[in-house]
Amino acid sequence: MVSALGAVLYSDALHKSFQSGIGSPIVKHIIGAVTATVPLLRSLTDMEFISRHLGPDSAEQATMLAKVGYDSVDALVDAAIPSKIRAAELPQLPEALSEDEAQATLREYANQNTVLKSFYGQGFSDTLTPAVIRRGLLEDAGWYTAYTPYQPEISQGRLEALLNFQTMIESLSGLPIANASLLDEASATAEAVGLMSRAVKKGRRVVLDSRLHPQVLTVAAERARAIDLEVEIVDLREGLVGEDLIGAVIAYTGTEGDIFDPSTIIEELHTRGALATVATDPLSLLLLEAPGSLGADIVLGSSQRFGVPLFFGGPHAAYMAVTEKLKRQMPGRIVGVSKDADGRPAYRLALQTREQHIRRERATSNICTAQALLANVASMYAVYHGPQGLKAIAQRVHALASSFAQSLKDAGKQLVSEDFFDTVTVAGVDAATIKTDLQKEGYLVRTIGEDKVSVSFGESATKEDVAKLAHAFGADAAEADFALPENLQRGEEPLQHEIFNRIHSETQMLRYLRKLADKDLALDRTMIPLGSCTMKLNPTAAMEPISWPEFAGIHPYAPEETTAGWRALVEEIEGWLAEVTGYAKVSIQPNAGSQGELAGLLAIRRYHVANGDNERDVVLIPASAHGTNAASATLANLRVVVVKTAEDGSIDLADLDEKIAKHGNHIAGIMVTYPSTHGVFDPEVRDVCDKVHAVGGQVYIDGANMNALTGWARPGQFGGDVSHLNLHKTFTIPHGGGGPGVGPVAVAEHLIPFLPTNAADPQLDATTATPVGQGVPITNTKYGSAGVLPISWAYLAMTGAQGLAQASAHAILGANYLAKSLEDSFPVLYTGNAGLVAHECILDLRALTDASGVTAADVAKRLVDFGFHAPTLAFPVAGTLMVEPTESEDLGELDRFIEAMRTIRAEIQEIIDGEVSYEGSVIHHAPFTAESIGSDTWEFSFSREKAAWPVKSLRHSYKYFPPVRRIDEAYGDRNLVCSCPPPEAFDIDDSEE
Repeated sequence: MVSALGAVLYSDALHKSFQSGIGSPIVKHIIGAVTATVPLLRSLTDMEFISRHLGPDSAEQATMLAKVGYDSVDALVDAAIPSKIRAAELPQLPEALSEDEAQATLREYANQNTVLKSFYGQGFSDTLTPAVIRRGLLEDAGWYTAYTPYQPEISQGRLEALLNFQTMIESLSGLPIANASLLDEASATAEAVGLMSRAVKKGRRVVLDSRLHPQVLTVAAERARAIDLEVEIVDLREGLVGEDLIGAVIAYTGTEGDIFDPSTIIEELHTRGALATVATDPLSLLLLEAPGSLGADIVLGSSQRFGVPLFFGGPHAAYMAVTEKLKRQMPGRIVGVSKDADGRPAYRLALQTREQHIRRERATSNICTAQALLANVASMYAVYHGPQGLKAIAQRVHALASSFAQSLKDAGKQLVSEDFFDTVTVAGVDAATIKTDLQKEGYLVRTIGEDKVSVSFGESATKEDVAKLAHAFGADAAEADFALPENLQRGEEPLQHEIFNRIHSETQMLRYLRKLADKDLALDRTMIPLGSCTMKLNPTAAMEPISWPEFAGIHPYAPEETTAGWRALVEEIEGWLAEVTGYAKVSIQPNAGSQGELAGLLAIRRYHVANGDNERDVVLIPASAHGTNAASATLANLRVVVVKTAEDGSIDLADLDEKIAKHGNHIAGIMVTYPSTHGVFDPEVRDVCDKVHAVGGQVYIDGANMNALTGWARPGQFGGDVSHLNLHKTFTIPHGGGGPGVGPVAVAEHLIPFLPTNAADPQLDATTATPVGQGVPITNTKYGSAGVLPISWAYLAMTGAQGLAQASAHAILGANYLAKSLEDSFPVLYTGNAGLVAHECILDLRALTDASGVTAADVAKRLVDFGFHAPTLAFPVAGTLMVEPTESEDLGELDRFIEAMRTIRAEIQEIIDGEVSYEGSVIHHAPFTAESIGSDTWEFSFSREKAAWPVKSLRHSYKYFPPVRRIDEAYGDRNLVCSCPPPEAFDIDDSEE
């Protein structure tokens, strides 16, 4: 395929020439010489980005190849990737752009968008992101390159920020437990319906308030029907009828802005043994009574208007809070407070036994990552403004809405409701004309039908805006004469915790953000060698454009004539992803990998039902699959049948044959991760696809490991009918401490009709089930988390087809270099062709554990003292570590990791040889804080130097110290605390230790 790939890799001289400028004589000479002999190297511009994206230079590459026993990258890839799946040619992508050219093209797209003053509402509000938070968090690599905090000792900064988010939501909602966070308001409502169905076993009927936003109604209704719930949509202001209820979702306030007291409905639900969910706007809760005080069991919504840009629909952190009795069934992640080995408070993810990676099909949801980065923005917005600042914003918004309402009332216009917070809806007007006139003036408002206009006020609105808006209705600005309903005005002041009441100057916020970031290990400090998670470089040139106002300031429901640039970008990236994967069409709507899985499985299920195969409800899932696979299958109402793993780590074909024979015409499909989660290219993958196709099933190929395939093989060509991709892995959207993610779904021709549809499409009727011949919406908006798509667009534009192939080849090279270098210290559990691994490998510690007592978790903690994030722990095989270096790490960093692992292996040998007990070993007590190293007392038999500086290189470079010692995980679940502890909790009397 890419026969000259090795030659494309730049020489040392060419690499160094990047530093001296494109126009220098030496650069021109080298370009001319190399281009004359290497056809694939068209120009320096083509190579500018990929040369910086790849870690190893040519000399380092040669060293790594020698270690693994190959003379070229081409030869290595030829041996590793089975010929059966190889593509005949490179994907047909445009020639690679330089960073400057990519940004210039993005600027052209941005300039095609028209930024209107947004007064549209419908769940998306104008907000102002404080510059200190934008620059110090959203755009700071220390925050956006961090991974999910599964290793809490090195994640205390982002965990604290997320705990602030939970505390904020708990205080505003009036409920004791909140998560951090969910994906969007619509899917959060669907998750709440699922929670109610798990908690209330006797009912199969859910009631949705017709006053919910249309997109929320559509998504929640379809997700409920997918799990065989009966859905009823009514105006809950008119009361509740019927029995057999699991619960209801109540709007507080309604989509047209109206407010009513939900307490009576909540009481009726409780009388029937059902639960009450309340969907609400968190800013309104600065002025309105907390739903928890009104009896709500679940409260949810979006935190978008707490400083997170509109982003053309996302990413935005949704939230959920629940009563104490529902905490173990709540979806999403929960940050809890535990203690470390020195007894100090320390944060961690709590109640993880609920999650998909452990419970699989019995999990509380399929969510793997949420919107951590955006939840942190929202939490810092609350910290920065504090309760008084937030209340002032809420009061100002309400006052402007009230002035507008009074203006219309004085002009004799009909208001839909005289009780509102920020949204005023006017009836009996020429809606289309008013909207068009206001759009010409630079304003975006919402029309509802032909005779209603809804105007929703945000943070940046002014009195001048009120006057211009009123004028469009033939009214003059007037003084306000409206107040919130007296019985619903908030009594107790929210956000009284100290964290929301002391950091209000820019200097304080700068230092607080830096303090938290300094506690953590992110990609800006060290390699994050997580298998399956692909923590590769997030290019700065790709990151910058997402906060440009022409991208970030666009409402998701803005008229098409104002979003031409956005739509062109989306169309182009969907086309590129289809070309790379070999499928007919791609939808970028799913806003996480888990949602892409669900979208793909729903497409399979609906395809079968549309063909009359109603009985096809079994999905085959290999034992090694991601936990989200099984959880997503359950949400798609499919039965999970597990297929065994063979001794070599591949799918057990004999067991597959048995399962196919047993379930026959009930098989909807199979979910296959390729390369496998065991880190190998299974040469029999085509046989697996053929076997399932032979009995009428569909093949779902999980695209989580596309970083080993891009440019070399296409799932849609070697047997897949549908795949999802993780743009936050292979395609460089950053993990952001646990999100955002984008999980596009790609399908073959016959599944195109079943791709996700637009939840806000006025043609959809949530009161009836969507016809089986078409797809259903997955998220709030047509384009999901569109706001971060420029990142992946730029990555694809700057790499081109050749660059993608190089990235994959170097990922394979890096993984095999690590595997070969460490095989004498830690056996590699599985290998594929020629004894090679794919882009990741599993290090087997089980025999060492048996001999020494040292566990994989001990090794993970000890790596902290070397300044490394741990590999993936205990997945997919308990007692192992799964390592993925990615293509972005240079030889020096790889060797630093190898040295750390070999040193730890020697420490394990000391235990095996009886030189030290496990309980007295440095590994057992790792990691070590600066405070513990500098303490006046040292109770350990090993030296401080061995604890903190186990290799000489740590003395000559920046040394990372974790802020806490090893955390007591079990203590945190036994003593569940999920809100910010009081300041005195951190005061420890050393004399009592």
